[in-house]
Amino acid sequence: MSIFVSVASYCDPMLGFTLERAAVTAKHPEALHFGVVDQSLTAAQPTLRWPRRVSYLRIDPVDARGPCWARALAMTLYAGESWFLQIDSHMDFDAHWDVRLIEQAKALLSGRAGAVLASYPNPFTLENGQPVHKVVGDQVLAHVVKPNTGFDPGHLVLAFEAHPVPVSEPLPGFHLAAGCLFAPGRFAVEFPYDPRLYFHGEEQALTLRLYTHGWDIFHPPGLPFYHLYNVGEAAGKRPMHWDAAEDARRAVKWSEREKLSRQRLGDLVSGATLGVYGLGRARTLADYATLSGIDYARKSLGPQAYKPLAPVGKEPTPVPMSQSR
Repeated sequence: MSIFVSVASYCDPMLGFTLERAAVTAKHPEALHFGVVDQSLTAAQPTLRWPRRVSYLRIDPVDARGPCWARALAMTLYAGESWFLQIDSHMDFDAHWDVRLIEQAKALLSGRAGAVLASYPNPFTLENGQPVHKVVGDQVLAHVVKPNTGFDPGHLVLAFEAHPVPVSEPLPGFHLAAGCLFAPGRFAVEFPYDPRLYFHGEEQALTLRLYTHGWDIFHPPGLPFYHLYNVGEAAGKRPMHWDAAEDARRAVKWSEREKLSRQRLGDLVSGATLGVYGLGRARTLADYATLSGIDYARKSLGPQAYKPLAPVGKEPTPVPMSQSR
């Protein structure tokens, strides 16, 4: 059961660490194919502990156009693998993460058009050069709209955060994590990444595309991934695409790309014809509002937008199916 691992990296000194750790912790490293877009001044140097199969593309940072553009490039390196995993370039892994995710995903696919496992990972830090996991708990980390936030009058981008839920089975979700996403391999064919998005709103757009095509999102328990967040002791170690020093060298500034990206999200929600990047017809945005409390048509949020969904079978979750938009 082969896995394509999509990694978009921007001037990240942790890229080599991430690739090595993914390979050495997998139960079947020989089944992994890494698609890496490395936006850096110099090419990363492989070591003996790197994965056996890496499709590698290096781009000068001055030519980089943002995270979504890089992820779109990485997705083009997909070569028909059974499963698709998208991660950030600063991650650590539990042992046998590959078989754990496959088992969870296979159990969810029956009777569904498709299913995605996604969640914001627990953090890790580096202490004396070694990863130390900072686990919030072995609970499910479910995504909700950040408390006391809502729609901005000028755009549709919302702020989300993860809340621990004491359940031992995958929990239905209405939002996903772009930097930690696992799905059947056909995800890469049916939902190619939209390169016109920049960063903010990326997860909302992908969520809506999946939902309206009939796919379901789940937050898995005991997520076997950990993320080195760019805060605290990690701050300043990893430049960001939108940093002033990085942006100064580019003809097209990040703020311009961000403005166009927000317009792109608005076009998606309005039902504009976006081809493969558009909404589906299996379910509507009104159905999504019923599920999540996030009503894009009215730019309003119901109470359920701020709390996790109920576990499957615990209480009914109204999700009416529509034949067309």
